[in-house]
Amino acid sequence: MDPADRSHAFPGESHGEILDRDACMALLSAAVIGRVAWPHPDGRVEVIPVNFVVDGDDLVFRTARGDKLTAVERGVPVSFEVDDVEPALRVGWSVLLSGHAEIVDDAEQVRRLEALLGAPWVAMTEPVFVRLRPGTISGRRLPLHPGGVSVQTGGDG
Repeated sequence: MDPADRSHAFPGESHGEILDRDACMALLSAAVIGRVAWPHPDGRVEVIPVNFVVDGDDLVFRTARGDKLTAVERGVPVSFEVDDVEPALRVGWSVLLSGHAEIVDDAEQVRRLEALLGAPWVAMTEPVFVRLRPGTISGRRLPLHPGGVSVQTGGDG
């Protein structure tokens, strides 16, 4: 397929499409919960749900002191995944970002981000804002297709 195509089916599959960056960012802008993932020094990967907001081309989340903040401070690359599915219809989408994150320490930016994110979902002492500047963004969508709904009937038949 032409790389200029904005979306296309997966090779060998007819029910999935690869999303371009703009489509991925639009889906992210409509979501509020995602999962941040980072590797520990021993190779173990940790994945934690967080609420977030899209801020321009970046993704911002609030966190407390702990392993994920330590990873950000060490400059460890992080990934962030957001999805939405409807199992009964077999439709959904998933977006994955990978890149480097940084702590937002500018007081004016922190106030602006507090207004964007609103109240935290979890009480935390001394929350810290983290900005993820994606190096890569990829997304997939499983669109509604004929035969996608499985209906089971019961009874005597």
